[in-house]
Amino acid sequence: MLSQHTIRRRMAATTPLVLALGLLAFVLLATTMGDRATARMATETLIRVTLVAGFWIFVGNSGVVSFGHAAFACVGAYASAWLTLKPAMKATLLPGLPDLIAAADWPVLPAALTGGALAALLALVSGAAILRLSGIAASIATFAFLAMVNTIWANWTPVTGGTSSVVGLDRYVTPWVALGWAVAALIAASLYGLSASGLALRATREDEVAASASGIDRYRHRLLAYVLSAFFCGVGGALMGHFIGVINPDAYYLNLTFLMLAMLVVGGIGSLSGAVAGVLALSLAVEGLVRMEKGVTLGATTFALPAGSQEIIIAAAMILVLIFRPAGLLAGREITLPARWVTGRGTTHNGPATDRRET
Repeated sequence: MLSQHTIRRRMAATTPLVLALGLLAFVLLATTMGDRATARMATETLIRVTLVAGFWIFVGNSGVVSFGHAAFACVGAYASAWLTLKPAMKATLLPGLPDLIAAADWPVLPAALTGGALAALLALVSGAAILRLSGIAASIATFAFLAMVNTIWANWTPVTGGTSSVVGLDRYVTPWVALGWAVAALIAASLYGLSASGLALRATREDEVAASASGIDRYRHRLLAYVLSAFFCGVGGALMGHFIGVINPDAYYLNLTFLMLAMLVVGGIGSLSGAVAGVLALSLAVEGLVRMEKGVTLGATTFALPAGSQEIIIAAAMILVLIFRPAGLLAGREITLPARWVTGRGTTHNGPATDRRET
């Protein structure tokens, strides 16, 4: 007979499958029943799932709030642009690029992977110093890292274009491309969470002293999660650039940082399912409020929210969530298949199919 520990782990392993099916249903609804604006919103939401799932790999497992992951998205976006823009365009917009990169004309997929790899390399170098800190000191250090990357990118004009936008990127990201990357990020995040490193890192999150006494190397596990997290944030940044077709440093700065944090906090930082729930909830809320700001016609009357209402209402909603449900919408629980489906024994499993991630 299977132990409860084994059943819980098997149930947790089904989380990415359940989330992927939910996202697939979301895309089908958006593309078949909505207009072009709805399909565009779905694509943007799935890109955010990739970003936030990558973000969760580090923040959700370590408990360290990072303000620097938007910098990895910035690096990934620009790396992909350097490799995919036409050489003639780069000669005009980015005359300071090295000859090898200036002549490159890569397909978009390897360019996105390279952007993620470059972001992971930067995470390895920066994390080697930052992750020796703990608590609020580590969070402040990640914010300083973000500010440093933004300042370099905004002033390195011959290579990044400075504060001017880099235009001309191939707009190849469709809802299905974004769905593929979102599912890949969810699978990687789930596999890491169930791995020995993920379990060890969550042990340091819950009780650092006890974990250290048990021989767990907190620094090593944090660095591994930080690098893996940066890879998917870098890919997410590349997807953002190839979705809009334009990039600039400010698109990967404070607004993106606080949006990712808000989605993670609203959904629940303690679970991957919560991260996805936060992305969907805030993305749908933002889309609805934007449309209401533009005006909604009912009969002969048009109702419109005042400009700026979106930010105020979202902020108020976040405050209410933090007051009445501080653990987030899912309160640290994972959405899984029922236990009887996992064991195949017809065991009873009363209540919703959720499972708290083991620590």
